[in-house]
Amino acid sequence: MQYKKETLLLILLAILLALTQRYSRTKDHLQKMYTCWRDHLEEPQLESWFNPKKRPDVIATTGWLAPVLWEGTYDREVLEQYYKRLNITVGLAVFATGNFSSESLRRFIKSANKYFMVGYNVIFYILADGTSNLPYLELGPLRTLKMWRLSGEEMTYEDSNLRNMNNMRYKIMEHIQYEVNFLFVMTANQIIKNHFGVETLGRSVAQLHAWWYFKQPREFPYERRRKASAFIAFEEGDFYYHSAIVGGTPLDVLDLIEHYIKGIIDDRTNELSSTYERHLNKYFFIKKPVRVLSPEYNWDPRFKTPPEIWHIKVAWQPRIT
Repeated sequence: MQYKKETLLLILLAILLALTQRYSRTKDHLQKMYTCWRDHLEEPQLESWFNPKKRPDVIATTGWLAPVLWEGTYDREVLEQYYKRLNITVGLAVFATGNFSSESLRRFIKSANKYFMVGYNVIFYILADGTSNLPYLELGPLRTLKMWRLSGEEMTYEDSNLRNMNNMRYKIMEHIQYEVNFLFVMTANQIIKNHFGVETLGRSVAQLHAWWYFKQPREFPYERRRKASAFIAFEEGDFYYHSAIVGGTPLDVLDLIEHYIKGIIDDRTNELSSTYERHLNKYFFIKKPVRVLSPEYNWDPRFKTPPEIWHIKVAWQPRIT
């Protein structure tokens, strides 16, 4: 009887050992599969798709080594191989408020439908005072559109900016962060003229001001009042950024908006007021962007195009009279 018990125990131990070994092999196999998948989807290193030496005529790298995207500096195909596997969705939000023209909005969305993140899932978010005067917008495949009515009363120009950003903050928190991987917020009086692709994607994206790029830093129209939240001293500052385009992950865009709202509230306690663009510049002075868009993404066609600009990606629309 004792012999049978010992034999049964040995059999059980053998089975347990076999199961343990199999579990170990399975675990090792899964770990190898995960490592292979992780390596396969690892974001390409900057030097694999970006070469600032190809544009010695411009500032192509910031002091904190972020790329400044000019035509000729990047290889979009390298990034396409990465982002296509991730099946990303990119959001593009635009405000249709105040005296906006429905024709300007139609032109903007039409151009974005053609050139913005071609081949990727895109959600257009239109935040408007009302939807009755919005134009009919026809979209291509992989594109969807959501319209939201803005809440709150519009007063002065800066109050309207605050209202818009409060609404955007709420929409990011309640909806957008769960729907897209990256988000851009743009003004509707622009038109996208060439491909606006995955090279622009990053945790935080800032747009160089096309006019001030060609000026000296001491001339930049930063907030210079020391008590103001957006204050930047004359001896400080990197670039002057335009508020027409801002991007990044939804949570990073949310962080920028919350910085702006806090700055507005703090300024009001000191009976001060500053523009959204100056608060934006203070934010990017503190928290450096990981992608910087060159003036090619923010050009005013009324000005003579300088030799540094090879291809205009985004331009201001002419006023509709």
